[in-house]
Amino acid sequence: MSPTLSVVMPVFNEGRDLPATIEALVEAVRRSELDAELVLVDDGSTDGSAEIAATELAGRLPLKVVSQPNRGRFLARRAGVERAGGDWLLLLDGRVRVDSGSLEFARRRISEDAPVWTGHVDVEAEGSPYGTFWKLIADLAWSEYFDDPRETSFGSAEFDHFPKGTTCFLAPRQLLLEAMDAFHSAYADARHANDDTPLLRWIAEREPIHVAPSFRCSYRPRATLRTFLRHSRHRGVVFVDGHGRPESRFFPVVVAFFPVSGILVLASLRRPALVPRLALATSLLASGYGIARRRSAAEVASLALLTPLYAVAHGLGMWQGLLMAVGSRSRADARR
Repeated sequence: MSPTLSVVMPVFNEGRDLPATIEALVEAVRRSELDAELVLVDDGSTDGSAEIAATELAGRLPLKVVSQPNRGRFLARRAGVERAGGDWLLLLDGRVRVDSGSLEFARRRISEDAPVWTGHVDVEAEGSPYGTFWKLIADLAWSEYFDDPRETSFGSAEFDHFPKGTTCFLAPRQLLLEAMDAFHSAYADARHANDDTPLLRWIAEREPIHVAPSFRCSYRPRATLRTFLRHSRHRGVVFVDGHGRPESRFFPVVVAFFPVSGILVLASLRRPALVPRLALATSLLASGYGIARRRSAAEVASLALLTPLYAVAHGLGMWQGLLMAVGSRSRADARR
């Protein structure tokens, strides 16, 4: 019997991107010949995201809609997984377009005993310095894979050296449910939780996670200064939750960040002239790294321009994450 597939898509005001996302999904399902459904979780949208999805599908794919107040992506996904009826689940975000051949490829590899897949994500730069920056962050952070894209897999020991995420992630339904049951965040408010790293690390301890250029998708990043800064700060918040754990190779970075950044802030308050010098030094280091990695002139310019802004916003997010974690721990201790 052919495996059944449920696509779980949490959305929060994703109406502008949903038509292209759904069009790509329908084509990928058609080529795969999988018996599939879309479970769309409307996480408190105010732009009619659910209605747009229903109009775009128009009988092309079975649709279940779950509506809830804004509770964050993890709890939205959890609600969708619980409503899903498929043997296999594809977690897919509203800004992500799955490649037309990806599900066809995954179906074949699943039958060959490769059940867990994370998407090879192509970040759409589109000539935008912001899009270029996000693409570079991925390419440089996971250079072990992106310097030589190929089909491979990784477990818990190699976990922090490979790209992975729940924006496009395929796994058996039961495995995902068990991972979600085991999930915990340092934050009381799940809207701020790192909703992929701890979840996927738990899975990697039990099943190899596969990645390949043949299971790919494209992601449309934030492309304005306001959304860039907001997303950078959010990444700082979730970085603390996901990597402020001893099992992460970035744990020493998280620990060292707070005293080092505190010293820099105090020094800048005492000597404000340090601020532009620190910004210039950050810009030069980032662009120098880009040149050393033989990136294009546009990519080097993006690094030089945006790295200081990213560093400040990400750092503020990390401090926000620390304060939230301490507050959540204090409230939990008070209830005992």
